[in-house]
Amino acid sequence: MAAIPDGPVAPQYPPEQVLECKRRAENFPVALRVLPRKLRTDLIAVYGVVRVIDDLGDCAPGDRTALLEAFRADLASVWETGRPQHLVLQQLVPTVVTRGLDREPFDRVVQANLLDQRVHRYATYGQLRDYCTLSADPIGRIVLALFGVGDPVAIELSDRVCTALQLIEHWQDIAEDRRSGRVYLPQEDLTAYRVVEADLDATVSSPALRALMAFEITRAAELLDSGAPLVRMLRGWARLAVAGYVAGGRAAVDALRRSISGGTADILAGPPRPRRRDALRHLLGALQEPPTRRGAVSNAHQPASGEAQ
Repeated sequence: MAAIPDGPVAPQYPPEQVLECKRRAENFPVALRVLPRKLRTDLIAVYGVVRVIDDLGDCAPGDRTALLEAFRADLASVWETGRPQHLVLQQLVPTVVTRGLDREPFDRVVQANLLDQRVHRYATYGQLRDYCTLSADPIGRIVLALFGVGDPVAIELSDRVCTALQLIEHWQDIAEDRRSGRVYLPQEDLTAYRVVEADLDATVSSPALRALMAFEITRAAELLDSGAPLVRMLRGWARLAVAGYVAGGRAAVDALRRSISGGTADILAGPPRPRRRDALRHLLGALQEPPTRRGAVSNAHQPASGEAQ
């Protein structure tokens, strides 16, 4: 962490290597290589902040609530003074200035992680969806803002996509989350399918758990499909990037379905790995859909002077 001379005392965050508790291919791809360099830089800056927030909430040693509150105060300084203490927040400042990003979506991600410190179960699917409005939907809203998209219909579709991606990630991590003391499967669904939490501790999923996961995976896939028309509304780099998010989610759904099919890779053995060929297939399929003609959302991003293509 780099301190700024003559500024306030920096919060004592754990070293970066201590925070790296979960490093795999998330369902929110960020650095698509074909994007212009400045856009990639801005996406990575946003992702860096979200990653640190999640890691502080998931695996930081010590009082995670206090660390998250300290980070939230430092986050506020991005907008209030432009002189935050944490390195990832310093890297975010130019993106906030040039793209005009709002603070509120970032605050919601912090709120989600604070909620994780005291809420480890959700009674209903509706309550889990409400949690996703804090943990997932803000990410899509920030991404749309980076591309200059503020259309209310686009934002609503983005929320569906992001909630679906969050649910898919939860279903990928059911065993890992259980070991961490969290169960995101709604309690009402566990009861309906006669699954008990101890079933998540096994090495091989039971028939009842496979039936439950088939239901949850299909529900998330349908939600993702209901938000996928967002791709058709967009133009240019925004269309390509969002198509990539949708494709990544669909490839993850394919992997999840394989993991409950009774094959060699069981869902309890670890997060099912999506296949690159599946992601590419879904990406090409999404991009081949004809653009929306009426009421389309244009990609407001234009390369800045000197921006690499």
